[in-house]
Amino acid sequence: MTKRGVSVGILATVFCLAVDAQTINVTALDQAGAQTVLQAAKESAQQRNAPSAIAVVDPAGDLLAFQRMDGVRPASVDLAVEKARTAARLRRPTAEIEESINQGRTAFVTANIMALRGGMPIRVNGEVVGAVGVAGLSKETDTGIATTAAAAASSSPKVTQRR
Repeated sequence: MTKRGVSVGILATVFCLAVDAQTINVTALDQAGAQTVLQAAKESAQQRNAPSAIAVVDPAGDLLAFQRMDGVRPASVDLAVEKARTAARLRRPTAEIEESINQGRTAFVTANIMALRGGMPIRVNGEVVGAVGVAGLSKETDTGIATTAAAAASSSPKVTQRR
């Protein structure tokens, strides 16, 4: 009985050590960081006189913050969220995806992703911590606002480490 008890104790110790080895640290945008991005996007849109819908998501594409400015078209709401989600999940700007489609990579069209300009991943130390999506006036304006907002978060990172 004593040998069995020692064996169980050793196995329990081994399994407990293995659990720690199976976890990873993930850096993600927190609520304060999402609000920083949202505010930067809103200010950029106001400077351009471009009412916009603005969505900020975490690295998985789940919504963290959203604002629909006065005067924006109703359809822009869904577009902004999907642009942000696509940029986060693919870890690249949606402008690159639109360009790929324009150059003949039409398989993207069937992939259930948003292939319109205005989605930008947010990177901190080279790692994607979230994304911002902007929909409003035009693809050029949307891209400019999203780029400005993503840079605001990158220069003043407000992120959390998750295990």
